[in-house]
Amino acid sequence: MTERSKKIRWWAAGDVSAFFGLMLDNVTNLVLLAGILIGTYGFPADIIATRMIPGTALGVLVGDLVYTWLAVRLARRTGRSDVTAMPLGLDTPSTIGMAFAVIGPTYVASGSGETAWQVGCATLVIMGVVKVILSFCGGWIRRVVPDAGLLGSLGGVGIALLAFLPLVEIFRLPVVGMVSLGIILYTLVARIKLPARLPGAFAAILAGTAVYYAMGGAGLLGEAFRTPEVHAGLSPALPTLAWLRGMPMAVAYLPIAVPFGLLTIVGGINVTQSARLAGDDYRTRDILLTEAVATLVAGVFGGVAQSTPYIGHPAYKAMGGRAGYTLATGLFIGIGGMLGMVSAIVDLIPVAAIVPILVFVGLEIVSQSYRATPGSHAPAVTLAFLPSVGYLVLIYFDQFAGFLAASKLALPADLGQTYSIMQVLGHGFIVTAMIWGGAAAYLLDRKLARAGAFLLAASVLSLFGVIHSVMPHGEMYLPWRCGSTVPVTISAAYALTAALLAAVHRASRP
Repeated sequence: MTERSKKIRWWAAGDVSAFFGLMLDNVTNLVLLAGILIGTYGFPADIIATRMIPGTALGVLVGDLVYTWLAVRLARRTGRSDVTAMPLGLDTPSTIGMAFAVIGPTYVASGSGETAWQVGCATLVIMGVVKVILSFCGGWIRRVVPDAGLLGSLGGVGIALLAFLPLVEIFRLPVVGMVSLGIILYTLVARIKLPARLPGAFAAILAGTAVYYAMGGAGLLGEAFRTPEVHAGLSPALPTLAWLRGMPMAVAYLPIAVPFGLLTIVGGINVTQSARLAGDDYRTRDILLTEAVATLVAGVFGGVAQSTPYIGHPAYKAMGGRAGYTLATGLFIGIGGMLGMVSAIVDLIPVAAIVPILVFVGLEIVSQSYRATPGSHAPAVTLAFLPSVGYLVLIYFDQFAGFLAASKLALPADLGQTYSIMQVLGHGFIVTAMIWGGAAAYLLDRKLARAGAFLLAASVLSLFGVIHSVMPHGEMYLPWRCGSTVPVTISAAYALTAALLAAVHRASRP
């Protein structure tokens, strides 16, 4: 061992707070998965607890172990002791999407939880294969897309999905949620230390949970209070051929699996750039290939939710995390998922006490989007936020439209048209944000040819539904088989804009 490697500290006090943040992010996604399947579709809870969660947790374990090793390797190579491991966990959009668009509908159609689980595993394996292929393109994409596109797309996710959506859950139980959020703001945003140096994330969840049970025991929460039913038991993650048996039906979900895989690859590129700007220079391909392999492992072992590098690297670095927090998270989620511990925690902690952590991560990402890009690119960063806002609106539109459909009612004509527009704006929102932010950044730098290339790329991608899909769940398609002229219209709009800018620029030159 060299003198340099002896001085490396891969574990620090900040890893404790970072561990609680990352661990609870993963637990929150498992809460969402189980809640949607059981609450919406009446899915068998035992299949979720004994098959889905163990396999899914194993994928997280594999990914976090590799990210821990990558951080230690980077620290030894650079001689730095402040290297923060890339956080990895379950991807929220695709976890929700798998529940609503794949597993739930398959269960309704087949009436079999076993069949729905098999199709979920197969769809996850497809995502993993797609991600392995795309991971070799990550470095090239990072070199071509300006920081305003990469970080602006992340900032949009931060402000719309990570900062705003949790506020809904906080105000479902405002006393519980605001107590937890207040401690998060005090410790992690203002960076004021608590007595006895308690970790901020842990203290926030502990306080929110204590308030929840105190108010619930006093009868102040009414029907919002639920007595936990803790079930724990050994459910090891074992290799299974369930994914192979579900593959014939999963092929129908290929248009859903490919965009979900692309979504996390693009996100992985963005977060690698975010980590690089924060001081940790990871190789993009290593990060992307790890998340792809972790997703494949989860699918082969019965999991149904893909792993992805989280966009909160700067937040975990601000907490003082090093490499220890990913190791602890991987072991806790992986082993705990097989022992039933994760299921018990999911049942014990109220959602309102957990989600303020997501608010903090969102704030950090939005702040970095502006700090780490040139000041002249601020309009491009802001423009890149907008597709995520469209996706946020679409989430609530979908819920409203689903309620009306279940009641055999239709949206009014004007509202139906707005709904269709929100679908077009929201589908493929991360890729759209990268293109808009990148094109605007190149325009601001007077690089018209590159800006035009971005607009032409948007023209091609929108034609096939990679962005601005007109299908209900954002599926891709061949333009002549989608039953709508909207893709051709949007594609022509992008192409015409590119041509117009080129013509104006040429005419204005001396």
